[in-house]
Amino acid sequence: MGLMDMPVFSALTDKMRWHQTRQGLLAENVANAETPGYRGRDLKQFDSGTMSAFSSASLSTSATQPMHFSVSSGVGGFDAQRMANFEITPEGNGITLEEEMMKVTTNMMDYQAATSLYQKSVRILRVALGKNA
Repeated sequence: MGLMDMPVFSALTDKMRWHQTRQGLLAENVANAETPGYRGRDLKQFDSGTMSAFSSASLSTSATQPMHFSVSSGVGGFDAQRMANFEITPEGNGITLEEEMMKVTTNMMDYQAATSLYQKSVRILRVALGKNA
């Protein structure tokens, strides 16, 4: 069995490719922020169904005493929806550099987390195989 045949590695590889592609689109948005009529592009969210395809574990909670905790919806902004871009720049394209740079930073941090997880998984396999390095 090759390394890429393992579900965790193929899922992490797909996730990293998605982040690379998204980074390119976000860079195009930043580069064309002042281009009249340019419409920004972004990728759909990564399909997490592929990430959970290799795991059959489930998690549930239960209250042993009803007064231990309470659940209320709408608290803390968990039900908040992402607003559509309402700001139109003088160029008429609706791209806000601040928003795009926040997306770039978030994308970069998520990519770094995926690569770190990939590296740690490889190290675990090396230790399991007796190759301490």
